[in-house]
Amino acid sequence: MSRFKVTITSIRFITHDVLQIRTEKPSGLTFTPGQATEIFVDKPGWEQEGRPFTFTSLPSDSHLEFTIKTYPSRKGVTNELRTLSAGDTIILNDVFGAIEYKGEGVFIAGGAGVTPFICILRSLAVENKIGNNKLIFANKTKADIILREEFERLLGENFINILSDENAPGHAHGLITEEFLKAQVPDFTRMFYLCGPPPMMDALEAQMARLGVDPNRIVKEES
Repeated sequence: MSRFKVTITSIRFITHDVLQIRTEKPSGLTFTPGQATEIFVDKPGWEQEGRPFTFTSLPSDSHLEFTIKTYPSRKGVTNELRTLSAGDTIILNDVFGAIEYKGEGVFIAGGAGVTPFICILRSLAVENKIGNNKLIFANKTKADIILREEFERLLGENFINILSDENAPGHAHGLITEEFLKAQVPDFTRMFYLCGPPPMMDALEAQMARLGVDPNRIVKEES
């Protein structure tokens, strides 16, 4: 196992509970858009408490970036990350992950499940290959939407928001259903990229099966 100790160069909140952490980039660390690593807080008692987080910087960037939803009430790794500042260090280990771009399609994310898609969509934008890719993003409230302005700029009308806990103009309300997918996706032979909480993933995969989506055209993290 490779382990890299990296220094935080900037750390800030980009929503009420989502941190953007940028660090120096170790020589020899490479990844594909959509992949992740484990992060360990470099403090006594936390060095073995790794949690997986996706790279949201581009592979070509000179820095690393992570976009991390935090859960203060759990008193775990993400809460500990909230206590860090520029100049502090964190520990990374090997790169892993099965989510990668395999062609134009529909990205469906729940909350922090959007993070693998950030790097993929940024990479496509740099290559002028956004095309007709669509992102359906499910959150509880408008305040929970990560990188709203960037996704609007990248995707325009192909950035679709649905909120479970808030009625807001311009946003769908409720949970993702087959009827909602039929209204948003004209062609179910496209690629589908799925990432979200386990109950959402189970529901989406059942919906995809009923809608006749080829399982080989579904890209998700391996369980």
